Amino acid sequence: MYQTAKYMPVGDRALLIEFGNTISLDVNQKVHTLNRAISQLELQNVEECVPTYRSLLVYYDPLKTSYEQLVFRLKDLEERLDEFNVSIRKRLIEVPVVYGGKYGPDLGYVAKYHDLDKEDVIRLHSERKYTVYMIGFVAGFPYLGEVADEIATPRLKTPRLRVPAGSVGIAEKQAGIYPCESPGGWQIIGRTPLKFFDARKHPPALIQPGDTVKFKQVVKEEFQNFSQEQQK
Repeated sequence: MYQTAKYMPVGDRALLIEFGNTISLDVNQKVHTLNRAISQLELQNVEECVPTYRSLLVYYDPLKTSYEQLVFRLKDLEERLDEFNVSIRKRLIEVPVVYGGKYGPDLGYVAKYHDLDKEDVIRLHSERKYTVYMIGFVAGFPYLGEVADEIATPRLKTPRLRVPAGSVGIAEKQAGIYPCESPGGWQIIGRTPLKFFDARKHPPALIQPGDTVKFKQVVKEEFQNFSQEQQK
C-alpha cells in the first residue's frame, strides 16, 4: 500500500485515486471504505464511483466543481475516514458447484499442471473463503481472491469464444464466476446453477464487493434441482 494515495485526472470528468500497486486485502479494504464514505456523505457533484482491486474511479460534474476542488475535498475525507461510521458489508454466500466433466473442462489440466489429483484441486478450491475484490469484465462478474498457491494457474493461451453462464474459473491467484455466456480465457473447473446477474432485480448483481464467497461441491442432480428452482 502506498503511504499516500495517488490522485490522477481521467479525462475531463473523472479522477482516479490509487492506493497501491498490488492485489492486497488491505489495499482493497481502503478502496471500499472510501467508496462507502463518499456514498454515506452523498457528496455533491460526485456522480458515480467505481471501485477496483486497488483504486477508486470517481466521476464528477465538471460544470459544478473543478478537479482541484474535488481532490482537496476527497483528500480531506481520506484523512478523516476513522471519524465516519463506515460499515463494510461482509455477507457470506455459499456457491454450489459441480466440478469437472462438461461443467469444468479444465479441471484435469489444472490438476496435471500442479501434479495433483482432481480431488485435491476441488478440495483446495472449496475449502477456503474468498473476498469479492471487485465486480467487472461483464456485469456481475466477481473477482475473488485468492486461490491457494497450489492451484494458481495461468490463463488459457487462446481464450474460448463461448464460456457458459455460471462457469467457475481460475486465472493465476484469482477466482471468478461468469454471470453470463461470454468469451473468456480463465481455466474453467466447474459450474454453478446460481444466477449472478438479473437486470430485473435491485441490485441486479447477486454479490457485491466486500462480500465473502465459499464454494460447495454438489453432484449433477443437485445442480439440476438448483437450475429448476432458478427458473421458477
